[in-house]
Amino acid sequence: VQLVESGGGLVQPGGSLTLSCVASGFSFNLFVMSWYRQAPGQEREHVAYITGGGDRKVYTDSVKGRFTISRDNGKNTVYLQMNNVKVEDTAMYYCNVKDMGWWGQGTQVTVSS
Repeated sequence: VQLVESGGGLVQPGGSLTLSCVASGFSFNLFVMSWYRQAPGQEREHVAYITGGGDRKVYTDSVKGRFTISRDNGKNTVYLQMNNVKVEDTAMYYCNVKDMGWWGQGTQVTVSS
């Protein structure tokens, strides 16, 4: 199993960023995929998840209306579109296969002016 995140970087408050996670080694379309984040000195926090068929999406309250999770099962990829980002969104963002304990290496998002 391999999960490879990309797309992180430095972005100004109010800006946008799209994270990607390419998965391999398992039947991607059968699994719920999640994004988590962890800021320095804080616990890892669940951000959003999407079901295998993409029909259900759930977000933590702090990102509702700003972030959108999506997936392309043909490309074994899950995305996190981040709009109107805030300084408090600064964290390492991780891709996760729900209930399987499979994690990517993370991609850093820094929101700063």
